[in-house]
Amino acid sequence: MNTRTATQIHPTAVVHPGAVLGAGVHIGPYAVIGDEVSIGDNTRIGPHCTIEGPTRIGCDNVFHGHAAIGGEPQDKKYHGERVELEIGDGNSIREFVTINRGTGEGGGITRLGHRNWILAYCHIAHDCIVGDDCIFSNNATLAGHVVVGNQVILSGFAGVHQFCRIGNHAFIGMGAFVNGDVPPFLMVAQEKYSRPRGINLEGLKRRGFDTARISAIKRAYRALYMGDTKLEEAKAELAEIAATSEDVRAFLDFIEAGERPLLR
Repeated sequence: MNTRTATQIHPTAVVHPGAVLGAGVHIGPYAVIGDEVSIGDNTRIGPHCTIEGPTRIGCDNVFHGHAAIGGEPQDKKYHGERVELEIGDGNSIREFVTINRGTGEGGGITRLGHRNWILAYCHIAHDCIVGDDCIFSNNATLAGHVVVGNQVILSGFAGVHQFCRIGNHAFIGMGAFVNGDVPPFLMVAQEKYSRPRGINLEGLKRRGFDTARISAIKRAYRALYMGDTKLEEAKAELAEIAATSEDVRAFLDFIEAGERPLLR
């Protein structure tokens, strides 16, 4: 953890009097920090970054050059109402990333959790909710109202449609266009539209999933995606597996909670 205690603001930076800066915050050259922006301890803001409020940023984050954070939502239904952005701790936000505030009709807030890596040119739109420990590779894009779980990987140029959900531990391949919900643990690759291509096996192993947990997830995947089983029949089979597997219970709960069609 960064142990600096003195806040450092470059002479060319512009910081609004209404901004609140924690201990050890570093503001780089030509950065612009707006009103109602709160920045937690030991966060570094790189050159030419723009942060507009109301935005709350936690501790130990790094924003690289030219990131545009907390801008107004890109939504024609937005008419200047008070909306917010909330960012947790320990995130790395790379060059030219854009993260917008929420909309009044969409809950009023966009949230990014902790320890995420958001690489260059990514976009997180209004009212999105992103969990912890995710990696968004270059140019990955979330449209409005997307919900992303924990430890999700979006490969380069992946795009996610409005109101879709991506479950924990999912992996979205390069250039995949996601227009439906992606249950936990799955790996998605691109054709005309993306479709599941198996479970995210390597990612689950890296995160300590043992053989029994992976076996249950594989059974759930086969029930839902292999063969010509109708969705209701597949969900009945998932319910049987879920009786002895918390992971499959989470898988089934995710499916039941969806409003968009299941990616299948």
